Amino acid sequence: MSIQLGQLAPDFDQNSTEGRIRFHEWLGDSWGVLFSHPKDFTPVCTTEFAEVGRLKSEWDRRDVKVIGLSIDPVEAHRIWEADIESTQGQQVNFPMLADNDQTVAQLYGMIHPMSDPTVTVRSVFVIDPLKKVRLILTYPPSTGRNFVEILRTIDSLQLTDRRSVATPVNWKPGDPVIVSPKLSDEEASRQFPQGYATLKPYLRIVDLEGGSAGEQPAAA
Repeated sequence: MSIQLGQLAPDFDQNSTEGRIRFHEWLGDSWGVLFSHPKDFTPVCTTEFAEVGRLKSEWDRRDVKVIGLSIDPVEAHRIWEADIESTQGQQVNFPMLADNDQTVAQLYGMIHPMSDPTVTVRSVFVIDPLKKVRLILTYPPSTGRNFVEILRTIDSLQLTDRRSVATPVNWKPGDPVIVSPKLSDEEASRQFPQGYATLKPYLRIVDLEGGSAGEQPAAA
């Protein structure tokens, strides 16, 4: 099964290190990050689980619930969690799905036969409070995920859901943003009274933090 952006995230009922989880019910009104691992006791994933745990305050600040997945059983997860804490100095403070029957892996297309038909690929799905899939990433086995980038993307999604803007290349919170092309100049002036810079009719920049974003502020 292929998951696409904007699709309703498939619901499921699966065992985890924190008991049985009904996914949509567990998410509630929060954002969610579902990320998978090939199997327990793998080196790159060991570092990733620790990093996700370290970022707990960042997830909480954005109202994001994180949940990991591996196709090993809960008993193996428990042993691996102890290894993660002993080697990385960080407890796993979020649930890990025990998807040993591959229910979730199949729902989310995490099995890529040309890669390895027996284990999940290392996927990331960002899901919004309406249970819609907003971001999909798939990493190769040898490359650790950049969870700072995933946080940055969530910041962008949450901002652009609230405001009629898009975020440019390498954007970080606090940087100027792009006025939505859907807005007329008149409507843009109403929404951004601080002014915005028109670089091209299709490229208008605004600083949401206060001042004008360039040397060519739009006329009121």
